[in-house]
Amino acid sequence: MTSKINQGTKLEEGKRGRGRPAVFDRGAALNAAMKLFWERGYEGTSFDDLTAAMGISASSFYNSFGSKEELYCEATRTYREWAGQWFFAILNDPSIDTKTAFARLFEATAEEFTRGDHPLGCMISLAGTHCSPGMKNIRDMMAEHRAFSESAMAERIRKGVVRGDLAEDTDCDMLAAYYSAMARGLAVQARDGASRQKLSEIGRLAMRAWPAAKQKSA
Repeated sequence: MTSKINQGTKLEEGKRGRGRPAVFDRGAALNAAMKLFWERGYEGTSFDDLTAAMGISASSFYNSFGSKEELYCEATRTYREWAGQWFFAILNDPSIDTKTAFARLFEATAEEFTRGDHPLGCMISLAGTHCSPGMKNIRDMMAEHRAFSESAMAERIRKGVVRGDLAEDTDCDMLAAYYSAMARGLAVQARDGASRQKLSEIGRLAMRAWPAAKQKSA
């Protein structure tokens, strides 16, 4: 996969008080914030870190993004839209069987998690699991995002059962939970410095657990 994170070029005006308002590229600022949150997590990113990375003043920040939490929610949605392009294109490809879809998904995951033009791993998998009790809303939001991806896997597996790719007694939800857990593990491996080749090998090993296809009657 070679898609790049690219936000629009909408210009925003931030209030400065006196003088001319500051004009900045809102998409570029949001992209910078997303990468910072991706790298450091919500609580590991300070307000000063954000304004410095985004290249905007405090007044422009509040005028355009509201609060740090609101910005984090928007940055997370932006990440999901970007990552969802390659994730769902492969997972829901109707031209390939279910096992092939998952195998290709792991290959793409190994590539995307180790690219050099953005932080390593997955923002959704890595963020929100270590928030303090006061950040329960952030933690719950990220858990919902992870559950959404897992449910998408389960839905593809259920379609595979109907197509005859898997046996009728396949536990679709459990199989999806297994491969979702494997994908999250790849995110941690990537953040720890694992190479694309290593992640690909892990993915191929995980695919050995794929259930046998439905046996055709004679």
